[in-house]
Amino acid sequence: MIRLTDSDYEMIEVLKRSGRISVTDLAKALSVSRSTAQKRLERLETSGVIDSYTCILAAPYQRDWVSAHVLVTVAPKTMDAVVQKLSRVTGVEEVHSVSGEFDLIVVIAAPSVQNLEAYVDTVIAIDGVERTRSSVILSTRINRRS
Repeated sequence: MIRLTDSDYEMIEVLKRSGRISVTDLAKALSVSRSTAQKRLERLETSGVIDSYTCILAAPYQRDWVSAHVLVTVAPKTMDAVVQKLSRVTGVEEVHSVSGEFDLIVVIAAPSVQNLEAYVDTVIAIDGVERTRSSVILSTRINRRS
């Protein structure tokens, strides 16, 4: 695991806002040369700090989507297999291991209630999933991630 510098964190913040930014524009945003930006970016990618880039929908398109938190109890010794299968379920955006009555919180987003229901049903059908409880998100009051 590499030690991140303040410059690395600054680059990561720029990339979180715009993952498709060109290296030239990234260099400008960071006030460094293009070659410095390219080397730092490659170092973050090859060391595994940056795992992947993703697509985030603009607010007007996301506004009509519906999301849910699905609390999941997993059968003993099946956690790795369940998480692996969850990684391939359409709509699954996050999976968190948690303490307490449930083992996982799965965050699912879908373009419609019908799609959400289908995605939740897919989660319920996974071998090793013993029990679920779903809560549809009505609104987001605070979001410090975006």
